Amino acid sequence: MEALGIQWKVLVAQTISFAIVFFVLWRFAYRPIFAMLQARREKIAEALANAEKIKVDVARTEAERQKILADAGDRANKLIDEGRQAAARVREEETQKAVAAAEQIVAKAREAAAQERAQMLAQLKREVGRLVVQTTTTVTGKILTPDDQRRLAEETEKQLAA
Repeated sequence: MEALGIQWKVLVAQTISFAIVFFVLWRFAYRPIFAMLQARREKIAEALANAEKIKVDVARTEAERQKILADAGDRANKLIDEGRQAAARVREEETQKAVAAAEQIVAKAREAAAQERAQMLAQLKREVGRLVVQTTTTVTGKILTPDDQRRLAEETEKQLAA
């Protein structure tokens, strides 16, 4: 090997020297670095697992949120419908009350008109009776007794009623 330029003593010394340096580096440098790298791999794997858990939790929370929003929307629509129905009921009741009040007013007006007409007819009959008595007195030239006046007024009323 000496022909190749290899000296056994130097080669053995270098091999021992390399083994010592390799052992020292392995023991004090590479092993802690590899341990640190392994710890980082574990942390990264744990972080990825946590990220997956968080994604699942976020998806579940989002689904729950959507469900809650849908339920709230349904409840709101139900309340709106109930409000509309109540408003329609109140409007119908108020309309019925107004119609009933209007009918009462019309009935009272008719009754008042009928009473007024009856009063006017009675007054007219009395006036016509008085005019007949006065005319008869003037035409005949004689003074009528109260019985004659009453009889003429009754006959005039009968003729007016017919």
